[in-house]
Amino acid sequence: MYKYKSTIKKYWYCFVFGPIFMILEACGEFILPFTSANIINVGVKNHDMNYILEQGGVMVLMAIAMLITGVLGAFFGIRGAAHIAMDVRRMCFKKIMDFSFENVDDFSSGSLITRVTNDVTQIQNFTQSLLRGVFRSPVMMTGAIVMSFIMSPKLALILCIVVPALALAIYILIRIASPRYVTMQQMIDSLNNNTSEVLTNEYVIKSFVREDYECKRFSKVNDNLMKHCIRALRVMIFLQPISTVAVSVATVGVIYVGGKQIIMGEMEIGVLTAFITYLTQVLVSINFLANIALQGTRAIASDKRIDEVLKARITLTDDEAEHKDQTVTSGSIEFRGVSFKYFKNNSDYDIKNIDLKIESGMTVGVIGSTGCGKTTLISMIPRLYDPDHGSVLVGGLDVRDYSLEHIRDAVSIVLQKNVLFSGTIADNLRWGNAEAKKEDIELACRIACADEFIGKLSDGYDSEVQHGGANFSGGQRQRLCIARALVKKPKILILDDSTSAVDMATDAKIRRSLKTYMSDVTKIVIAQRIDSVMESDMIIVMDEGAVVGTGTHEELLRNCDIYKEIYYSQKDEEAV
Repeated sequence: MYKYKSTIKKYWYCFVFGPIFMILEACGEFILPFTSANIINVGVKNHDMNYILEQGGVMVLMAIAMLITGVLGAFFGIRGAAHIAMDVRRMCFKKIMDFSFENVDDFSSGSLITRVTNDVTQIQNFTQSLLRGVFRSPVMMTGAIVMSFIMSPKLALILCIVVPALALAIYILIRIASPRYVTMQQMIDSLNNNTSEVLTNEYVIKSFVREDYECKRFSKVNDNLMKHCIRALRVMIFLQPISTVAVSVATVGVIYVGGKQIIMGEMEIGVLTAFITYLTQVLVSINFLANIALQGTRAIASDKRIDEVLKARITLTDDEAEHKDQTVTSGSIEFRGVSFKYFKNNSDYDIKNIDLKIESGMTVGVIGSTGCGKTTLISMIPRLYDPDHGSVLVGGLDVRDYSLEHIRDAVSIVLQKNVLFSGTIADNLRWGNAEAKKEDIELACRIACADEFIGKLSDGYDSEVQHGGANFSGGQRQRLCIARALVKKPKILILDDSTSAVDMATDAKIRRSLKTYMSDVTKIVIAQRIDSVMESDMIIVMDEGAVVGTGTHEELLRNCDIYKEIYYSQKDEEAV
C-alpha cells in the first residue's frame, strides 16, 4: 500500500469524488423501482394520467442525474487508476535503473518487462473497478435489500436463501482460481523471456538457420501459457451461469409467491415488478463484486510481484561511500588482491587474487582466451561489479568511496556488442555528454574514423539512426560507439574488443589517433588479437581468471609462455 500513498495524496479528488458520484448513482438505482411501483399502483390503477406524467418526469430527471453522476464517477475512477499505474511504473523503472547486474540476473529481463507492463496493468484495472464498483455495488445491494424488506418481508426471505448460496459458490470459485492466475502470470514471464531472447539475438538465429528451432521452442512456451490460461479460466466460466441460474430461480420463486399474494389481494402488481427489479439489482451487485474480487486476486498476485522489484535489496550502492562529492581527478588504476565470483555458492573464483598498477595516461592491453575474465576484471573499474575480496582504486581512492555517478562518469566503455539508440547520430554522440559542442563531436569522430562515412551521408550528423543502429554496418556502429565514448571526455577509456568489425588498417589508425589526441586518458584495450595491443605501454595476459604475465610485447615474448603461444598461433594463421 505504501507505493500508492503519494499518488492517492496527490490525486485525492479522484479517490474521493469518484466513489461519491458512484454512490449517488447507486441511490438512484434503488429509488427508481419504488417510483415505478407507485406509477403502476396509483397512476395506472386509478387511470390518473397527471400522476403518471408527474412521476414519469421525476424518473426522467433521476435518470439524467444518474447519467451525469455515473459518467463523472467513471471519469474520476479512470483518471485515478491511470495515475496509480503511471506512478508505479515510474517507481519500478527507477528501481530497475538502480539494479546491479546481479539484481537483473535474479529476476531476468523478461520477468521485469512483465512486471512493469502486464502486472501494473492488472493493478490499474483493479483500481478502476474498485473506484467504480466497490462502493456502488454494496450501496445498491444494501439499498435494494432494505427496500425489498420494506415492500414485502415475505418475498425478501427468498433473498435470504439465494444471496448466501450464490456468495458461497462465488467464494469457492475464486479460492480455486486465485493460485491458477498466479501460475499464469509466471507463464507470461516465460513467454516474455523467450521473446526477448529471440529478438535480441535475431542475427545469430538467422546466421545459424535456427528459425524453425526457435519457432518450436516458442510454440512450446506458448502452448504452456495457453494450457494455464484455460486452466484458470475454466473455473471462472461457471461464474456467469451460476449467477444466471440464481437470478432465474429467485425470479421464479418471487413470481410464484408474489403471484399468489396478488391473487389473494395481499400485494399489488407494482410491488411485484419493483421487487423483481430489486432482486436483479442484488444479484447483479453480487456478480459485479465477484468480478472485482477475481480481479483482486490477480491484482494481489501482481502487487506482490511488483513489491519484489521495489523491495529488492540493491547489491551495489554508494550508500557507504566516504567521498561522495569527490570527482575522479586522475586515471590511475590499482587492483589490490582482487578476487570475484559470479555465483557466491561456488568454491572457485572467476577472478583470482589480482594485483595490478596502471599509471594515468598509459595504454594498457588485456589479452587472453575467451572466458578468462578480461571483461569481468575491467568491469570492476566503473563498479559494474564489486570484488568479493580486495579493492580497486582509481585516482588513489577505492572506487567504493566515490559516488556511482562520479566514478562511472569518469569511465567510458565501448563494448564489442554495439548499442545505438533511435534518433540522430548527434543524439547518440551526445548520450554521455549532453552539453558537448560541435567541435568536440567532430574531433571524436575524426579520432574514431567515423567522419569518413558520416561525411558521405546527406544529413551528416543529423542522419537518422534506426532502432539498434540497424541502418549502419557493424564497423560503422563500432566507430560511432567509440566516438560517443570520446565525447564523454573520460579519465579512463575501456575498449572491449570494440574494433573487431573494422579492418586492420582502420583499427591501427584509430589506435594512433587515440595515442595522439588522448595522451592524458588511461586507455585499456581488451582484445583477442595481439595486433591490437602489441604497441601498448603494458600488456596484461590472463588465463582462467588469473594474471599470468605483464609487460611490453617484447618482454612477454621472452617471459610469458601463454603470450608466446597466442602470438605464434596468430602469426601462423596470418601466414596461412
